[in-house]
Amino acid sequence: MLPTLFRALPRTIAATLLMIGGVAQARTADNLDLRATPALWQVQDADTTIYLFGTVHVMKPDIDWFHGDVKRAFDRSDTLVLEIIEPDDPQAIGTAMAGMALAKDGVKLSDRLTPEARVKYQAAMEANSLPWQTFDMFNPWMSGMALSVAPLEKLGYKNDLGAEKILRSAATTAGKKVDALETVEQQLGFFAGLPMEQQVQFLNATVDGLPDMEKEFGDLLRYWRTGQPDKLAKSMNESLETTPELARVLLTGRNANWAKWIKARLAQPGTVFVAVGAGHLAGKGSVQEQLKALGVPTKRLKEVKP
Repeated sequence: MLPTLFRALPRTIAATLLMIGGVAQARTADNLDLRATPALWQVQDADTTIYLFGTVHVMKPDIDWFHGDVKRAFDRSDTLVLEIIEPDDPQAIGTAMAGMALAKDGVKLSDRLTPEARVKYQAAMEANSLPWQTFDMFNPWMSGMALSVAPLEKLGYKNDLGAEKILRSAATTAGKKVDALETVEQQLGFFAGLPMEQQVQFLNATVDGLPDMEKEFGDLLRYWRTGQPDKLAKSMNESLETTPELARVLLTGRNANWAKWIKARLAQPGTVFVAVGAGHLAGKGSVQEQLKALGVPTKRLKEVKP
């Protein structure tokens, strides 16, 4: 769902996919024997433990990450908390997206773009087998999201192999409770609520970044796979400087809300495994920073030295 859907600038394409989603890097000849060791944090008081795990939302089948500290923390937990719980019926998501994305002012999407941007946009849609004529009835954010997903599918990444899918399946099998921090409608609303100027900026930047998407994406996801959130944050923050309003809506504002939720959850005993897009747990304004501002310390459970 939304977790694997956006970007704005070469590196921004990959970065946002880690804020509301992401993708794991495929193995290459250089890393065939390297298992993923993503970062994990802990928030704890006398009777409550909350693990914080940064996810990627689509993967290739040879990514091995659900083991070691991550698996042990998950097994200890009695509740799994995700960003959203996707409906079992995919059509429910499609219906919600279409309803929120439909342009109410009757202006065609192509007419919102400059002539140069329009040519590049339509070519990008056609190259990814997306009918730009059909998308003309929608607002720009819809096409921006579509162009963030289609290239990943062509590269062989699969939503069914994403971390959330694996975790939710494991939780169901183990009889764990599964909760969500947001609803599908809320996540879509973050895009739908963007001013039109920013929607157009998001779409144009996504198109401009497509040629470098695979490389930039792979760099960021290598940092996730090897447990280097500082490097991930550095790359991500560089791209977000060009879209501060998008970063506020999609990243820091949500992080602040989640930090409040985590602090409140400490009042209840138990062990909780919180899994959100990896970009939310890295850099300035991260969930950990927001928790620190609330007087709640976090602890990195394992330092990885690649």
